[in-house]
Amino acid sequence: MTKERYKQIIDEVVGGLDCRLDVTLEDAFPGTRLVGGKYSMKDHSITMFLEDVNEQCLRMFPGEDKAEDYFKVVFAHELGHALDEELSELADQLDAADHAQRNKLMLRIENNAWVIARRIVTDVSSVFFEEIKSSSMAPYQQAVENKEVPA
Repeated sequence: MTKERYKQIIDEVVGGLDCRLDVTLEDAFPGTRLVGGKYSMKDHSITMFLEDVNEQCLRMFPGEDKAEDYFKVVFAHELGHALDEELSELADQLDAADHAQRNKLMLRIENNAWVIARRIVTDVSSVFFEEIKSSSMAPYQQAVENKEVPA
């Protein structure tokens, strides 16, 4: 997929929303984790890591041509963070939280973004969306259950 196509998908997703933010497309996350996208509250911006998104998609849906819809869902999730009216307050609470509270707050932050993302992206199948969401949420849910902090 070309960068122009990624930009078109971003424009399609953001199109009907009253939202102003910067979106940057980069090749890969500068670390060892596969990070599809990252929202920055400080800059009110989203960075999408194209190679990582594609690798995530191939791992979840090998042999299937789901790249466009996968990118759309992951971008909508990051946009969900940007549109989350509770995010600033929840982020402030993280600073004072103990280990268990922190895990619960992180789970809530992620879930909020997914709820908003589902409202934004209505043209992908629910099964497809839920599979991505479940995979993304699993480390946060496991951290709450096991009282561990997700990586």
